[in-house]
Amino acid sequence: MSPQLGLGGKIPNSTVFLRALAKSQTKQTKHQIPNTEHQNIMKPLVVVTDFVGEPLDIERAVLGSEAEVVAAGALTEGDLAGKVEEARALLVYHFISVTDATLARLKQCKLIVRCGAGTDNVDGKAAAARGIPLANVPDYGTEDVADTALGLMLSLTRGTHRLNMQGRPLDSAWHYKTAAPLRRLRGRVFGVVGLGRIGTAAALRAKAFGMDVVFYDPYVRDGFDKSLGLRRAWSIEELMKQSHVVSLHCPLTDETRRIIRAETLSLMPEGSYLVNTARGDVVDTKALADALAGGKLAGAGIDVLPQEPPSPDDALVKAWRDPRHPAHERLILTPHAAFYTEEGLDDMRRKGCENVLRVLRGEAPRNVVNM
Repeated sequence: MSPQLGLGGKIPNSTVFLRALAKSQTKQTKHQIPNTEHQNIMKPLVVVTDFVGEPLDIERAVLGSEAEVVAAGALTEGDLAGKVEEARALLVYHFISVTDATLARLKQCKLIVRCGAGTDNVDGKAAAARGIPLANVPDYGTEDVADTALGLMLSLTRGTHRLNMQGRPLDSAWHYKTAAPLRRLRGRVFGVVGLGRIGTAAALRAKAFGMDVVFYDPYVRDGFDKSLGLRRAWSIEELMKQSHVVSLHCPLTDETRRIIRAETLSLMPEGSYLVNTARGDVVDTKALADALAGGKLAGAGIDVLPQEPPSPDDALVKAWRDPRHPAHERLILTPHAAFYTEEGLDDMRRKGCENVLRVLRGEAPRNVVNM
């Protein structure tokens, strides 16, 4: 019914008019950021900061009866201003960072969920100092990231990526030797840096290919290697020296930042491969580009970069885009997509909301990483 016309086209009385107008305004603002002045009469506010926007059907299916869920649509941290101050919980993805500048404005936040495994884009220490738990969703895409890591390895070590690139020009040679030399995978050493959920899943997949799997992770307890039938390296140097393929699955910390650099790459066997589906800053991309150009590495599969989207001046990106660069055909770059399947994306959203629901109901959150 129009606010101006009642049934039969008659002008409604003032009461009916006001009711209709209020109903119309409610429909128009249903999914907008609520006015923070009226939070005291509304359900708790939960803000999805970035990456995921309308329709928030998964979020509302979990939280709809307990909270008002809105999407901030932020592309930078500054975009959060005026949208999160009254939030009871934040669901954060990976497009933005959340620093103390934002945390200081949160008036009643009880939980921040980083909807993903890595939490390096949220200042967990600052959140803890303000009494705000930071949780992650560590199990949403375990299989998907591990599958991607092995897929990148296979595309490189079996030559399929290089053969596809080299065979495209009209004047190219149609011959398997354009990818030579390739080595049989069975019995080769597959090195895993970081034996968490995803690292373990990747290790077991490599074992299924008959590879000799060794890992480096100083935080894994003694004996875990025995239960999985893996070998253990006690330093990154020990692992790099023996690995024909190194697959990175560690979080980004002060310890792991640029753990793969010129010195560690120089330890790898000639003609080896590097795969990174962890975090971009774990690898010095210039050193990697140099190792590929010099022939030390036969190939690299990289899903994450220090800056995303990457700068066109990044040494690795320049090599990837330049057909004349010696690394061009031996380098695979993908846009931080290893986590992605429709099922994994749904899991990430649903599991993050389920943790928020626990807190709204007075229960303790799961997977807290900063307290």
